[in-house]
Amino acid sequence: MVLFFLALVLLCAGAFAFLNGFRDASSSVALAVRTRALTPTVAVILASLFNFIGAGLSAALALAVSQAWLSLPPGTNGLTILLAALLSAILWGVYLWWRGIPSSSTHALVGGLAGAGVASVAVGGNPVMGVDASLLSQVVLPLLISPVIAYAGSFLLVWPAGWAARYTPPNVVDTRSRRAQAIAAGAVAFGHGLQDGQRTSAVVILALLAAGLSDGGSVPVWVALLTAVLLSAGTLAGGWRISYTIGYRLTRVDPLRGFVAQMYSAVMLLVGAIGLHWPVSTTHTVTAATLGAGANQSFPGTDRRLVIRILVFWVATPVVTAAAAFVLQLALSTVAGL
Repeated sequence: MVLFFLALVLLCAGAFAFLNGFRDASSSVALAVRTRALTPTVAVILASLFNFIGAGLSAALALAVSQAWLSLPPGTNGLTILLAALLSAILWGVYLWWRGIPSSSTHALVGGLAGAGVASVAVGGNPVMGVDASLLSQVVLPLLISPVIAYAGSFLLVWPAGWAARYTPPNVVDTRSRRAQAIAAGAVAFGHGLQDGQRTSAVVILALLAAGLSDGGSVPVWVALLTAVLLSAGTLAGGWRISYTIGYRLTRVDPLRGFVAQMYSAVMLLVGAIGLHWPVSTTHTVTAATLGAGANQSFPGTDRRLVIRILVFWVATPVVTAAAAFVLQLALSTVAGL
């Protein structure tokens, strides 16, 4: 029974990584496509390549995440908790992709783990240790802080960028900004691979720990390779619904503002992953930075109703996935005979 549920968890972890690349990678290239810095085909290939590199290099970070993140019950109980959390995050991610709403996969996963942990206790199983701290550090604080920092920083950086280009002809500014934006898009994709690659790898490591097949002291090569391949494969599939929302519906940006938003997003992702070991949502960061850069111009170009709708879904994400995982864990506990 343990090996059966382990296989299901690995299958869902792979699907989660694929969906993550499918949804979130479009965020990294949306502005570059919108400002014609990159063609859609080149943008997707570029994002896929740097996602693969970032996810592959995130293996060492994943080990630290799995050791400090959560402690699952051993055996079938822990595996069903992971399975319920992954299924709820996948279902919610597919629904939001269909709606064209950018959201955080990490928030969905942590919310699912919290809901499944509560359900485990309700049926007499063991709790998920550390989930309270995880909700605070990986959902509540990033939800409140990172979009604000991304919006404010991007808004303020438009001024020095515009001042530096004040004597340059507009067509030259646009050309240079597009070239720089192509580099920034790759940097955002690399940061996305680092951030979300370590989360998927950490889930696999937790599953191996629960199944008694790992001591948690190292990351098997196949775990990093699995995460990197599926994340980049999802990127190649291309989730253009969300890309269209960020690039065309949210606000209007020129190449200069697009470069500012993407470069600042890349800096936040890399500092969060490498410097602070802090989970920073690629979707939240890019969306907020795009809004900040788009807001700092002389004419209004932001769809406020869409912004409010996105914020509502951001807040609802951990709540909905927690409720869904709670129900799924009750059902899986019955199947597993817990």
